[in-house]
Amino acid sequence: TECMVLRARRAFKMDPISLTFIPKWNWLAVFTMGNSSGHNNTLSIPPGKGPHRVGCTDLMVGHTVHGTFLRLYYPCQASENPQLPDWVPCREYFNGLADFMKMNRALSERIFNYLFGSCKIPAAWNASFKPDGKYPVIIFSHGLGAFRTLYSAICVELASQGFIVAAVEHRDESASATFYFRENAEPGTKKHPSCDIAKPVSDNLEEVWMYYRPLKPGENEFPLRNKQVKQRADECIRALDILFDINSGKSVENVLQCDFDFLLAFQNSMDLCRIAIMGHSFGGATVIECLCKDVKFKCGVALDTWMFPLDEEIFPGVKQPIFFINSEKFQWIGNIIRMKKLDSAIFPRKMITIKGTVHQSFPDFTFLTGNWIGRLMKLKGEIDPHIALDLFNKATLAFFQCHLNMDRDFNQWDALIDGKDDNLIPGTNITIPQSSI
Repeated sequence: TECMVLRARRAFKMDPISLTFIPKWNWLAVFTMGNSSGHNNTLSIPPGKGPHRVGCTDLMVGHTVHGTFLRLYYPCQASENPQLPDWVPCREYFNGLADFMKMNRALSERIFNYLFGSCKIPAAWNASFKPDGKYPVIIFSHGLGAFRTLYSAICVELASQGFIVAAVEHRDESASATFYFRENAEPGTKKHPSCDIAKPVSDNLEEVWMYYRPLKPGENEFPLRNKQVKQRADECIRALDILFDINSGKSVENVLQCDFDFLLAFQNSMDLCRIAIMGHSFGGATVIECLCKDVKFKCGVALDTWMFPLDEEIFPGVKQPIFFINSEKFQWIGNIIRMKKLDSAIFPRKMITIKGTVHQSFPDFTFLTGNWIGRLMKLKGEIDPHIALDLFNKATLAFFQCHLNMDRDFNQWDALIDGKDDNLIPGTNITIPQSSI
């Protein structure tokens, strides 16, 4: 069955969250029986292992669909009883996941709320920033059907190691759900999200939800995905421009109600000579598009990249180092060949594959589902997800030290960049026919 599913994915060049192929009539049984431990504290997103405690906050600049929306993770000061934000910010995101997976909203909201409603991100909400020199910056791009909070394990770990991480929520209709605001001319009819952290500062704004846009019957997929990846890159670049403004002392207005003073915290605290772009799947394609468009990104880490959305004509324009970190079960010949087209004798290109991993070994779902349901829905691979996370985080940090010219001790993991570990494969596990090369 898995081979049939993979062949179908590859034939249609899809970037699926692997939940989508389970028949709808199986969902209730899958969730209620297969993840019985999901309602307690045994399943959680792992905290960062670095020397810094981690805080997070949301920033929306510009209230319209053309504005910028992101979650910031950053080193913070210790505090007693910090408030930890919900992993899924409000129920509209559950609805978006249900639509993306073609589930009934009412039923899925109960299921998702039971399984994930109490899950927290291990980062202190609006915590006081920790001044400690200048921190390098990472922009993170999520995958198809995801949103800004679903890769919090990766983002928290990087922040704990001394990075400021901006996880962008894309508004190209590739996120399962996102929102923006429009001006409301009729008093008393305002509608706001079902969570406190997403309320606007202005009383005359009401939220508008944007959900994932599926392909229309008979629609050619490439024009849509290519347009989306270009918009995604533009959104990442705008997010970086906002961080430049904040760092330089320029006032930036947050559309969301927030007790966090961005200017006071982040002014002159970012090392904007050391900027990286990182993303998963569709976000991996966004990494490559960003590197082509903006040389301020000094290097990129692409996690299990879906290459289909990219126009190969841009490949010669990518002159920064790229690190492809792949799962063992997702990749296929055509996708790897496209990655190999970025190979260069001048610019560093690295690739490793993590044994026992699946495409969903990178988002947080892998930590929040029990073994039975995780394996059934391809949210977990054969490897312990904590071991996998540790491997690609350490390899990423070593890569950043090398190509951001950082004076840290991450080079202790340099061997991982070359796949030197029992759980790693140098390059790819996919056999590429000589004729294709």
